[in-house]
Amino acid sequence: MKIIVSLVSLIAFSLVALPGPLYKYGVVDLGTAFAGFKFGMFAGIAALILLGIQVFFKRDTVRLSSALTAVVLSAVAIITPLSMMNTAKSVPPIHDISTDLINPPEFVAIAPLRADAPNPVEYAGEETAEQQRNAYPELQTLTYTQSKSELIKATEQAADNLGWDLVNVDASTGIVEATDSTMWFGFKDDIVIRVTDKGGEHLVDIRSKSRVGGSDLGTNAERIRSFIDELNEVLSD
Repeated sequence: MKIIVSLVSLIAFSLVALPGPLYKYGVVDLGTAFAGFKFGMFAGIAALILLGIQVFFKRDTVRLSSALTAVVLSAVAIITPLSMMNTAKSVPPIHDISTDLINPPEFVAIAPLRADAPNPVEYAGEETAEQQRNAYPELQTLTYTQSKSELIKATEQAADNLGWDLVNVDASTGIVEATDSTMWFGFKDDIVIRVTDKGGEHLVDIRSKSRVGGSDLGTNAERIRSFIDELNEVLSD
């Protein structure tokens, strides 16, 4: 029984931990990866049930170290998918976030890189904008007194500090484009920052869009917040 419990808990953990890297390196498709979460969660529950049976009927065979290991592996397999599901329920099912919902910054150099992406390069539309207004009302156009060149330079530095891959910097049009890859699944999300003149001030808008997936689980909004914090930090130095 001890071997079975250990094996099932290890399988459960593997079904949750491995799909990300396997998808990232092209071994499995996204549907298969997400199916792994479901079966991993079920396997984790099964492992805990088997452990309970072992404790109740064959207590003398239970070893504390192996039991704790099984509990930890099973807990990870159960909690990870549930956490993702809870996050998905708490944020809108959108993947295109912008500080300017009327005239979102447009991708230029990145557009060809998204040619085969399931999510098109065009802005997702008014329905997405309305959901963003309700979920992330704090994401608004930024206003700065610094010069355009200073803001472009600070934007480059902030993007670099965040580990983004710069794709295009066009100081004349005030456009900076970059790509960020998520650590676990390696999802590629694209970012465009636009600096425009407004009298003696300059407006900065940021747009972040996923290449795949209907819901980004709040990742793009969080990325924009992180960029704003980093940009302000750079400008204050």
